[in-house]
Amino acid sequence: MPRLAAMGTPLGDYIRAKRDSIQPESLGLPDRGPRRTPGLRRTDLALRAGISVEYLTRIEQGRDRNPSPAVVNALADALGLDATEREHLRYLTKISGSLCVSHRDRAVAPPNRQVRASVLEMLRLLEPAAAYITNRFGDVLAYTNGFERLMAGSGVLEAAQPNLTRYVFTDPRAHDFFADWDQAADELAFDLWLAPSVESSEQFRRALEADAGAQFARRRDRHVPPPQLPLRLNHPAGEQLRLQRERLELPHADAQQLVVLLPADDTTARAMARLHHRDGGGLRAVS
Repeated sequence: MPRLAAMGTPLGDYIRAKRDSIQPESLGLPDRGPRRTPGLRRTDLALRAGISVEYLTRIEQGRDRNPSPAVVNALADALGLDATEREHLRYLTKISGSLCVSHRDRAVAPPNRQVRASVLEMLRLLEPAAAYITNRFGDVLAYTNGFERLMAGSGVLEAAQPNLTRYVFTDPRAHDFFADWDQAADELAFDLWLAPSVESSEQFRRALEADAGAQFARRRDRHVPPPQLPLRLNHPAGEQLRLQRERLELPHADAQQLVVLLPADDTTARAMARLHHRDGGGLRAVS
């Protein structure tokens, strides 16, 4: 009777992708001649982590979904992960342990789109700052008049239910609006790993892949936590903006964030002041 191939897991995919990206010489390992695949050999990683090659193979192929904390830490050490990457590795271990085939067939609750009245009041008090409420899928759930002015002419808020992730990956205008489009795309793709559940993340991914194609899936599966750099925008009004982002995580039950965009330099501050003098419609909540 034929054997079914094991389903991959986010944990196994990440370890394999990270291993492929490491040059053995960077870890002080000798050059052992041509390799069939780039990066660190599985035997070298297993030796550095103090586990068997067979066990590492099971983890990478998704046949072992629950490695112990000691094994996870040993793999992090062997791969030379930094603090952000270690946190991501632990998160992937958690969701891989709970992920099974039956989860793919069960109904997935849609993300919470309701913004609490007290959060809307806090948003109102931030005017005229550019601020908005979002979730890990990139939904824009509520925003200030200042944010609307900042996005004016970009197309971000044209949809009935605006979504930054979908905009960046499917709207050609995003490549002009975001001066560092690759950075924005990497951030939004990686953010899906922090969604309330792996099932909801996978559901959103499948829906977006139909329109965005392989470039979205490739960025999401890269598992590289992007650096938090200033956001650079080419505003349609001709202003060049450089913005710092401050994020406030709302309670877990909300699964939402408050994001405030602040000028990163004097030139941007003056440009934002000019934009603020344009007419606006006040605080918006997207139902």
